[in-house]
Amino acid sequence: MSVKFEPAIPVLRIFSVEKALEFYRDWLGMVVDWEHRFGHGYPLYMQVSRGPLVLHLSEHHGDGTPGTVLFVPLRGLDALLAELEGRPYPYQRPAIVPQDWGRELQLTDPFGNRLRFCEYPADDQAPP
Repeated sequence: MSVKFEPAIPVLRIFSVEKALEFYRDWLGMVVDWEHRFGHGYPLYMQVSRGPLVLHLSEHHGDGTPGTVLFVPLRGLDALLAELEGRPYPYQRPAIVPQDWGRELQLTDPFGNRLRFCEYPADDQAPP
């Protein structure tokens, strides 16, 4: 049997379910796939996704570190920016920034985690 890796699923630490939903679901347009608690009053662990982008958000102490950076390659960066500008979210004013390896749009969630959405030039697959 050979080894076949699946895409990694980052686990991001959150401190407020309300703020997490406002950012990831309401602003970024992600869907809550499932939620889990070990019992009433326990921390939440949930999965959100948008297409193939899958994230785990956790209130559990020790799951993830605030300030984590995610690098998310995509196509349609201008369309994503237009979506974000069309939804009310007063805490950020995103912009596309040219980089040597492509164009990036960086967002910071309410817990200090940064999502770097990057669109490579049409003929490139990855940074040099």
